[in-house]
Amino acid sequence: MSRFPDYYKLLNVNKSATQDEIRTAYKKESLRTHPDRIANATPAEKKKATEKFQAVADAYYVLSDKTRRREYDALYTSRSGGERTDDPGSSTNFFSQFTNLFGGAGPGREGAAPTAAGERPDPEGVFADVFEELLRPEVERRAPWWAYFGAACGAGVGFIIANFPGLMLGAVAGNRLGAIRDAKGKSVAAVFGELGGNQKAEILRALAMKVLGSAL
Repeated sequence: MSRFPDYYKLLNVNKSATQDEIRTAYKKESLRTHPDRIANATPAEKKKATEKFQAVADAYYVLSDKTRRREYDALYTSRSGGERTDDPGSSTNFFSQFTNLFGGAGPGREGAAPTAAGERPDPEGVFADVFEELLRPEVERRAPWWAYFGAACGAGVGFIIANFPGLMLGAVAGNRLGAIRDAKGKSVAAVFGELGGNQKAEILRALAMKVLGSAL
């Protein structure tokens, strides 16, 4: 029989953890396991980190919602300690085996809902949803094409109006307007996903400093 995923252990929280504690734990574990944080990773290391990042998202998806958590806890208590594991691979089997367990969960509940019964949540979507407040200003600062274009245009106009000081002010203003244009109409997850690897790593380090007090 497949091992049962211990989502409490995956998030490093007690079974009696509050919803706020679960959210805080997810923030910490998702930052530690995000695959884009690992520089110069081998394919094997990237694969391992991606699996763990997905399992952490699975854990948050299940435990962040009261109904899903209650259904999960009923199964959790029916398993012995030896049957439970924090192996990320067990989460894949869990969602495959209990395809209809969370079928009634839909948008509007806490946590990001999957698109169909039994489908695992999108880990990047869960991550962006939880970090929305902190992530949006970070991605907007790095939103690429229009930000560069806006900076160039703003600098040109500024130089015409006020020479070098105007160039500097115009470049800054143009860059910010361009960044907003880049992100307009897109979710934080979509904008973040379009950034390059180095930019993602920079943002994750910035988030880690704010959440964990260190850049990991």
